[in-house]
Amino acid sequence: MVALQNESETEESLNQLFRALADGTRRDILARSLTERPSVSELAARYEMSFAAVQKHVAVLERAGLIQKQATGRTQLVSTNLARLQRASEVLDAYEAIWRHRVAQLDELLQPKDD
Repeated sequence: MVALQNESETEESLNQLFRALADGTRRDILARSLTERPSVSELAARYEMSFAAVQKHVAVLERAGLIQKQATGRTQLVSTNLARLQRASEVLDAYEAIWRHRVAQLDELLQPKDD
């Protein structure tokens, strides 16, 4: 089982990661940056919100380590940090393993005993 928190990771770092993933717009930005390297301007054009609002979403994802921005001239290209996304998956897998173990224990307790 994967540890919920590793030595180099703080509780706040994990909180930031999952707060960033909690918003649908941010998950969509993350999905778009998995298959392409859009600019922040290109992302902003896809949403019915202001450019500043999209920039804020991108900043939350960047602080959580889920995306990286690379300057190309005056353009900021956005790409997904796959290692950080994988870390989110590992944490969720660890929670799943804990709950599967608990369900298995409950199943065992509920099994009829042969006397």
